[in-house]
Amino acid sequence: MKKTYSLLKCSLTLTISIIISTMANSQSTVLLQTTAGNVKIRLYDETPLHKDNFLKLVKQGYYDRVLFHRVIPDFMVQAGDPNSKTAKSGQALGDGGPSYTLPAEFVPALYHKKGAVAAARKSDEVNPRQESSGSQFYIVEGTVLSQGQLDALERSGRHPVFTPEQRTVYTTLGGTPHLDNAYTVFGEVVEGLDIVTATDPSVILKSSRQL
Repeated sequence: MKKTYSLLKCSLTLTISIIISTMANSQSTVLLQTTAGNVKIRLYDETPLHKDNFLKLVKQGYYDRVLFHRVIPDFMVQAGDPNSKTAKSGQALGDGGPSYTLPAEFVPALYHKKGAVAAARKSDEVNPRQESSGSQFYIVEGTVLSQGQLDALERSGRHPVFTPEQRTVYTTLGGTPHLDNAYTVFGEVVEGLDIVTATDPSVILKSSRQL
């Protein structure tokens, strides 16, 4: 049995369907339907606090008419600030969210490869526990790195020793490894990644309803 929830995104006319499967050992899938094609995001069971919170907000309609307010080519696209619903042109965004944060759920096997979905948060200076925003999230685009660049991250102490899998992924698919173990990764794009990385910053989440 599956429960499906949707968010409609206009400008690109994007529909996001949250498909929650109640079958044993299954993982939740988020379906983004756009005029340019579909994007599927799988939410990780290994980060249950973030997964459950994201699905809760969707069912509440929290993301209705929320902008992708931060779009940085070769880095990431970010959404989830409720203040963007009524933002005027040029208004600074990025501080909005619910009255709570989420404890970090760092899992070494979940890293910032291209297409990863992760929780935004405030800086270490004001957030030493690296707790996640209650609503804001981003999708990684990143860049392809060389083995030398990965070696340099290790030597600088900014990243623990890369696993063979991580080295293969970061030097072929790409990503943002400098964010590993600092921001919680709780999902990944499994289909339609080219659409995500071409997201227009004027795209908005229009509405949320249960199908």
